[in-house]
Amino acid sequence: MTPPSEQFVYTIPAAYRRLENLHILFWLLKDIGWCMIWKPLGISMIFPTLSIALLITWRTRGIKAELAHNLAIVFWITANSYWMISEFAGFDAVQLGYGFTGKHLALVPFLLGLSILAYYYLIEKPRETQPEQVATL
Repeated sequence: MTPPSEQFVYTIPAAYRRLENLHILFWLLKDIGWCMIWKPLGISMIFPTLSIALLITWRTRGIKAELAHNLAIVFWITANSYWMISEFAGFDAVQLGYGFTGKHLALVPFLLGLSILAYYYLIEKPRETQPEQVATL
């Protein structure tokens, strides 16, 4: 076990934390707009919510765990926003075939996000926790 003094510490600068908190505000406003069928609010909050998610992802790209989770969030917001728009525009129930409707297209970004997390947890994370292989003579 690694002693506490040698463990990796991840800190978030205050400016980044404020941006993350603002992101949560926009995300909640978007979903409240969706829930209450306030189309202008829901639709207008897509851009700031998704923009901040992309910025957070970019800023944390150097840490594999953060990158994977933040990319999954970007795809989640994308799927969620598409689903909301499909309901607002009335094509959520349009039959596309094979039992799929317009809202089921949201599965594409949902599954992309899930795939990124699966890759991280099944491939990357085990590599991160393995002890380094050191050749000795």
